[in-house]
Amino acid sequence: MRYHILAALLLLSATANADDYATLHTEKIQNPVLWADTPDPDILRVGDTYYLVSTTMHLMPGAPVMASKDLKNWETVGYIFDRLTDSPKYDLQQGTVYGRGQWATSLKYHNGRFYALLAPNEGGPMGDTYIFTAERAEGPWTILSRMRHFHDCSLFFDDDNRVYVIYGTGELMELKPDLSDVIEGTHRRIFQREEDERGLLEGSRMVKHNGKYYLLMISHTYAPGRHRREVCYRADDIHGPYEKQVVLESEFGGFPYEAQGTIFDTPDGDWYGIIFQDRGGVGRVLTLMPCRWINGWPMLGDENGRVPETVRPLVSGQPETGIVKSDDFSTPRLGLHWQWNHNPIDDAWSLTEKPGHLRLKTSRVVDNLYLAPNTLTQRMEGPTCSGGIVLDLARMKDGDCTGLAAFNGDTGALTVKRQGKRFVLEMSEMAVQLSERDKEVTKVDEKVVETVALSQTKVWLRIDADFRPNGKGGGNDAASFYYSLDGKQWTQIGSPDYRMRFDYRRFFMGSKFAIFCYATKKSGGYVDIDAFDYTRSTK
Repeated sequence: MRYHILAALLLLSATANADDYATLHTEKIQNPVLWADTPDPDILRVGDTYYLVSTTMHLMPGAPVMASKDLKNWETVGYIFDRLTDSPKYDLQQGTVYGRGQWATSLKYHNGRFYALLAPNEGGPMGDTYIFTAERAEGPWTILSRMRHFHDCSLFFDDDNRVYVIYGTGELMELKPDLSDVIEGTHRRIFQREEDERGLLEGSRMVKHNGKYYLLMISHTYAPGRHRREVCYRADDIHGPYEKQVVLESEFGGFPYEAQGTIFDTPDGDWYGIIFQDRGGVGRVLTLMPCRWINGWPMLGDENGRVPETVRPLVSGQPETGIVKSDDFSTPRLGLHWQWNHNPIDDAWSLTEKPGHLRLKTSRVVDNLYLAPNTLTQRMEGPTCSGGIVLDLARMKDGDCTGLAAFNGDTGALTVKRQGKRFVLEMSEMAVQLSERDKEVTKVDEKVVETVALSQTKVWLRIDADFRPNGKGGGNDAASFYYSLDGKQWTQIGSPDYRMRFDYRRFFMGSKFAIFCYATKKSGGYVDIDAFDYTRSTK
């Protein structure tokens, strides 16, 4: 009798656990699948794992590789390179590279190896195309070759092992079998622009399906009534002739029309598309959608061709995770969720000198935050998020500045300044001006909105961000700033709803949480950061 009762209880328990599992792992994927700055995506699947790369420009390490098994939960698992070294400008010396650096990486897997092709948005040798390779997507990656600049390019391995790069607006070159360089004389223009393609037409992503070649591109003609859209060029031969089809033309979520991305398959033979959308201050976010093969065309969106609010999930049991994270700085290596603004100075920061803390040291005297080395960043996320730090100010020197910022071409900052023996906290609004050609800092305008005197050397700082749609075809893009003297009671300071902006002419990226410490008079001071606390609301 006891056996039957026990068996019945075990059966009920197993049924309950199965129901809980089904509930947990059938929750639909909400779009944007990544409501954070992740533009120019490329994605591939190896086995049951999906790997995604995105553009991060002047942030280092660069070319982040993110992984997922269910297309819902993503985590940064590596970077293709640690730093770029072709110019001192990458070190914030003799200039800057805001909005330049790594762009539009193409990610491929061929004969058991990963390949990544990218070209910094620069002229001359700084704009050379790099090809990297690795045995694992997590790295380490090594440089295989460098060659001439290719804009927004797609690396493509054909079935006969010939290798191509497709770039610009319908241009193609073949590469040598060892990928060391192009094969001279192989340049082809594989299609000509039509009359209705006189605007933006770039972002090449080439795939092959059922023996046909499909080149996906973003298209935008700047004229009344014309919208951003994703187009596809199709051919039986990689050299053409090509025919064209609009595969997506849809606004989404209270924001404008979207385009640029690629398509991929699942182990079950289903196809999806991943396309980015401009969303103001948070940057360019990623949306996931079905891809239906209709009359041989990869049509994106739901049955009405619209970007869906939710997508059927892939069941995998992957734990919930994200690309933005809290950090207690308890490990000896910096987490992959962090990136530096330009190349870091390695001996000017530490996670081991005071275990459980991030130490940021001043290493040279600079005039402002935009020239400061070792500014550490993470993306902000929508719909709303909050990031905060705990600062120990005791070892700052006169003239040192430290704090937390909503960092971009326009920046809202909480800055603690040491002025002799005094400490003051300022909430300020900054705006940088960059030279058009070289992206060099020419001027920084700063308005101090509010100042508070501090009588202690420990302070908590926090920034709350709101990127929810505002009903006017955009987002709130509002940041609010707070400080605390005990970590419990918070006081708002400065602009109540600072407006974060996306400006393609300067940073060309979404706003970031940024932790900084720099000297304006004498180097050698430092601060210890006890933790970075991050929360995100999905509503």
